[in-house]
Amino acid sequence: MAPADGQDQHKLARLIDAGRGLMLELDPETVFDRLLETAADLTGAQYAALGILDDGRRELARFLTRGIDADTQRAIGDLPRGRGILGVLIEDPRPLRLEDVGDHPRSYGFPPGHPPMRTFLGVPIVIRGRAWGNIYLTDKPGGEPFTSEDEEAVIVLADWAAIAIENARLYRDVAARREELERAVRGLEATAAIARAIGGETEIEKILELVVKRGRALVEAHDVLILLREGDELVVAAGAGHVTIGEGARVPLTGSTAGEVLIAGRPRRIADAVGELRISPEQLGVGGASTALLVPLLYRGQRLGVLAAFDRLEGDGAFTREDERLLEAFAAQAATAVAMAKSVEADHRRRSLAAAEAERHRWARELHDETLQALGGLRVLLSSAARLDDPAAMRAAMRAAAEQLSIDIESLRSLIAELRPPALDQLGLAPALISLAQRTQAVSELEVRTDIELPDARRLTPEMETTVYRIVQESLTNVVKHARAASVELAVRCDGQHVEISVADDGAGLHSGSGVATGFGLTGMRERAELAGGELSVLAGPQAGTVVHARLPLG
Repeated sequence: MAPADGQDQHKLARLIDAGRGLMLELDPETVFDRLLETAADLTGAQYAALGILDDGRRELARFLTRGIDADTQRAIGDLPRGRGILGVLIEDPRPLRLEDVGDHPRSYGFPPGHPPMRTFLGVPIVIRGRAWGNIYLTDKPGGEPFTSEDEEAVIVLADWAAIAIENARLYRDVAARREELERAVRGLEATAAIARAIGGETEIEKILELVVKRGRALVEAHDVLILLREGDELVVAAGAGHVTIGEGARVPLTGSTAGEVLIAGRPRRIADAVGELRISPEQLGVGGASTALLVPLLYRGQRLGVLAAFDRLEGDGAFTREDERLLEAFAAQAATAVAMAKSVEADHRRRSLAAAEAERHRWARELHDETLQALGGLRVLLSSAARLDDPAAMRAAMRAAAEQLSIDIESLRSLIAELRPPALDQLGLAPALISLAQRTQAVSELEVRTDIELPDARRLTPEMETTVYRIVQESLTNVVKHARAASVELAVRCDGQHVEISVADDGAGLHSGSGVATGFGLTGMRERAELAGGELSVLAGPQAGTVVHARLPLG
């Protein structure tokens, strides 16, 4: 187009400026709006429309207008699909300019309520050699026809629009792909977190907390719950988001959607949470939920529970097939973590029960072998004394019985002291430990050196004092029975935050087959340390022997 005067110069400048503006837009809908606005502004058209072709390029899939208000559009009814004059450009994508649209043989007239239109200019938009849509313009001011200059300007604008639309589509595709990759990365991160938990975490509560938090972030849900199976029910075990009810809400397996998902072993997307769940979301602590995604937790044929997500934060809140795929893959890892944690928990219980049973057997042996045997001997002695006629012999027998009774009383006192040392209640932990060390040294050939630093002004809790005492007691018992040691160093210190226990002997060591690193005694010590929130380790000494070390948190 060759500009002839100042008006054309101005139109060209506006066209170039419009092209730059279109190139800067990356949202397709914004490009469409600016295209219609610019086309009407360049040509002076009262009405402008953009027809977008369907995939088969046989009719219009969308029809966007400018200059027709909402009331008029409602009066017109359905938008055109590409018949009549509009269809001419679909069949033959070349510019079409008419002084009176009604004179064209393909004109069908206008539907009721449609504003009168006379002059017409149509220009196709071609992207990469293929027709994409058409720009339609009608009615210049004063009824003037569209000029060749108008046509050339709109052709150039259509070329600008083709580039802008293609750029916007590419950007949209790239953005969608980026979002897909980001979600895939989040899925991998969540799966990796669960995999790390399997190897490094065994507490079921922490595993469940990790599962619901990672699952919520993965599918961008408002709330996520994990329901574990207990018999014929599902019990809410953990939640993330805005869950208002505490754990423990129950859902029957039979007659509930969550139960059906678990039994069938297949995920389910729910568009109407209130109607399809067959249980109010509020009963589970999820307020105002409208959509849901339920995924079963399956591990080697075991149906462990259900992972339930509510209301996706983006879009209309509905979960997609991609969300379902991501959460299903995540749930497989989560189920493995939950199953492993449950297995470890059950193993801990078995070991605790075995340790407690072994302890009961030990006390039974002590009472049977010492106390009951002694009491039986005392009964025989007293029975024999009762049959004596000689007063002197009877008094001698009674004195022997009294001496034996004193020995038995002291033996029972020792047993009771082992169950709960009176010194713990009367004097405190430090004197009780010193007394224990002295008794151990007195009844064995073992030299026991003590280094005990505990706060004078503040007593530890009774539970903590008992735990420390029992760990030291069992450690010294192991040294006496198994280590073949000459000496042992006992150290107990408190820094205000933790209690540190160390029992180091110079005996045979871990690899001598002494049994010091195995058995119910060590299991009991570890269980006590874990119940107190701490940890216990058994290591080889720096030169020889064995070191039992425990670290227990205060408070």
